[in-house]
Amino acid sequence: MKMTTKILIWMAAGLMFGSVINAFASDVVFIQDYLINGLFYVVGALFINLLKMLVVPLVTFSLICGVCGIGDLKKLGRIGVKAFFLFMLTTASAITLAIFISVIVAPGKNFEMADIEQTGYEVPPAPPLTQVIIDLVPSNPVAAFAEGNMLQIIFFTILFAVCILMIGERGKSIVDAVEKLNEVMMKVVNVVMAIAPYGVFALMAKTFSMQGIGLILPMIGYFGVVVLVLFLHASGTLMLLLKLLGQVSPLMFLKKMRTVQIFAFSTASSNATIPVTLRATEKRLGVDNSTASFVVPFGATINMDGTAIMQGVATVFIANVYAVELGLVGYLTVIGMAVLASVGTAGVPGVGLIMLAMVFSQVGLPVEGIALIMGVDRLLDMLRTAVNVTGDAAITTIVARGEDSLSMQIFNDPSAGAIEAVHLPTKEMQEN
Repeated sequence: MKMTTKILIWMAAGLMFGSVINAFASDVVFIQDYLINGLFYVVGALFINLLKMLVVPLVTFSLICGVCGIGDLKKLGRIGVKAFFLFMLTTASAITLAIFISVIVAPGKNFEMADIEQTGYEVPPAPPLTQVIIDLVPSNPVAAFAEGNMLQIIFFTILFAVCILMIGERGKSIVDAVEKLNEVMMKVVNVVMAIAPYGVFALMAKTFSMQGIGLILPMIGYFGVVVLVLFLHASGTLMLLLKLLGQVSPLMFLKKMRTVQIFAFSTASSNATIPVTLRATEKRLGVDNSTASFVVPFGATINMDGTAIMQGVATVFIANVYAVELGLVGYLTVIGMAVLASVGTAGVPGVGLIMLAMVFSQVGLPVEGIALIMGVDRLLDMLRTAVNVTGDAAITTIVARGEDSLSMQIFNDPSAGAIEAVHLPTKEMQEN
């Protein structure tokens, strides 16, 4: 059985099992204490920690290999500029599509405030743009690596790799060592993915045992529009860009991205999914390490397509609930704010809600309206993350195609880079 099929089966099992517990056993103390907050919580947390454990060393080694592999600093700058503008383009198109569909469907038009329990929610304040720019440069690189601050790690690692290039032949031994370390980390990714189905089951079972399908019902209009726009953006906008700019098959791309999308859905974290996305773009899609190692972590940090869609739909929904007329200027303001905020708040914890609070404040909507959508936000966050990683890989593929660093032989081979069963080396294998 293929790994993707295994993960899908265990994910569906976790969803159904969790939903059954939520419907029939939500008050059973034994199940709550020992199953949901015991077994499921521990297995799910261990799995997330395993993924997060891979991120910093894998990004560091892979990025050093990538920069040194490019060799040309002009090409590195060209890749960075291309990736940045493509990410901004997809974010702008995502929120424009979200607002367009939301205005047509009009979720929240006949919404009864009594349908949702009113709960106060305090949104953490967004840092000023000047501070965000200053924070790009780590005052202490060790602290940046320890805290997993991706933008600071990317900045320091690129600077370090550029300086390896600058010392010439003396830096070759460092590059050789890092390439071997990168190969080891890719093997660690394979080992972690071997236990992925069980981690995904635990995460899904815990989420749905606590959230439940019934939570969606009062918010079905909002929830349905967000899901519809996420689907249209991932299967329409991104695939159109892939076909026009990347000149590759969107169907083959989606087929090879299924495992990554499932990982992203179950973890609800683009950063935690970086090791899986990197492996897929290099081994499955055929993107050269020099491009993938730079664009994938960069995209995981600033690419906010899914969050932008949520913002667009949430803005129209809350405007309808509170009977506020935004008008064309209001909608254009929302689009501009979302694109700017996706860069300005990159790497800040709780980024989605901070961005939404900024947008609400700018167009005159009550920030406390965020409390209305909090109930279903966890489930939508899972879907948003799957769309985000799809965008990361699509832009990486487009940039690689433009830089002639995409192997079409690997891309067009359906079985290329497929995850194989992990076996520990036996004594006979070691002797051979």
